[in-house]
Amino acid sequence: MLLATLRRIPGFFFDSYQLRRGKKVLPRLLTYTVTFRCNARCIMCDSWKLQGHNDLKIEEIETIFKQLPRMDGVRLTGGEPFVRQDLLEITQLAIRYLKPLGIHITTNGFLTERIVELCTKRPRQIPLQMMVSLDGLKDKHNHIRGSSIAFQSAMKTVEELAKIKDKMNLDLAVNQTIVDEEGIEHYELLKEKLKPLGVRHQMVMAYDSSATYSIERNQDLAPKQAGQFMSFGKIEESNLKKLFESVESDIKELPWWARLAKSYYLKGIQQRLLGDPNSTTFTNPACVALNSHLRIFPNGDVPTCQFNSNIVGNLRKAPFDEIWKSANAIAQREWIRKCPGCWAECEVLPSAIYSLDLIKPLRVAKI
Repeated sequence: MLLATLRRIPGFFFDSYQLRRGKKVLPRLLTYTVTFRCNARCIMCDSWKLQGHNDLKIEEIETIFKQLPRMDGVRLTGGEPFVRQDLLEITQLAIRYLKPLGIHITTNGFLTERIVELCTKRPRQIPLQMMVSLDGLKDKHNHIRGSSIAFQSAMKTVEELAKIKDKMNLDLAVNQTIVDEEGIEHYELLKEKLKPLGVRHQMVMAYDSSATYSIERNQDLAPKQAGQFMSFGKIEESNLKKLFESVESDIKELPWWARLAKSYYLKGIQQRLLGDPNSTTFTNPACVALNSHLRIFPNGDVPTCQFNSNIVGNLRKAPFDEIWKSANAIAQREWIRKCPGCWAECEVLPSAIYSLDLIKPLRVAKI
């Protein structure tokens, strides 16, 4: 999706210029959490604990998509998005009305048949990136995901998708969340497991808390100072260095667009976890939440960002244009402008792309 999005660089310059002047812009990337329901019980996520689900119906989704501007990319996530039996229809609506250059779906891989069906039945002219979560080999992954069938289900999905990815215009990758030191050992083990399948393997560091996946709403859990990052589990510095050296080596084998993105993410996480905590110079793009990047929650709420679940409006109750220009949105954009910056990949990379920080020489911290 990054590759497709970068094709619209001229528009990025205009939006970047507008953002630097403090002007709002229309969204170009949609992250739609289609449901918070989940068939896993992950130790680093409370999504599955949420009660009172009131997910948008397919007719409501169509009405909302008709109001939105054309998007460069659409990310469908959860919870577990495939617990919605109409995810294929949601994908088709996104393609019809939002005309994205690419669709991205993140899944735990439990529902293999449903996942393969979407990959084969969706309009294939639009590239699909499928990101399957695997956090280690069998017992490790099962423990993290809270299910005895997590590993076998996810591996079955990866194996089935690996067979069809080339003819289905499908970019398949495994995303490994590192939650503790044992996860570092499993990074190497999982890498070897995936090699025969020709599947891209990448890692992200689990952060300690997220307003989006909390059982409480209207929370501000953003960092309070530049460069702050609290990992989910405590990991010794020597083991972090070992992990980062391995990941840095592996990144060199990726396609150029994936290498660009993962190098950027890795540089920032290294600065935060291995650098001088008193440093004030970090790789830290201007945030584009509630500007180039729009998030929609399952019930139609429009939150501020990953770490701030304050709601600026609800698309069930008011049209998009009204919400986007509302006093609530203006107030939250001012909060965003003052935010010192997080390092969650799902927020950082959109900001790096649309602020154009991604294509600048990386700012190396003075550490």
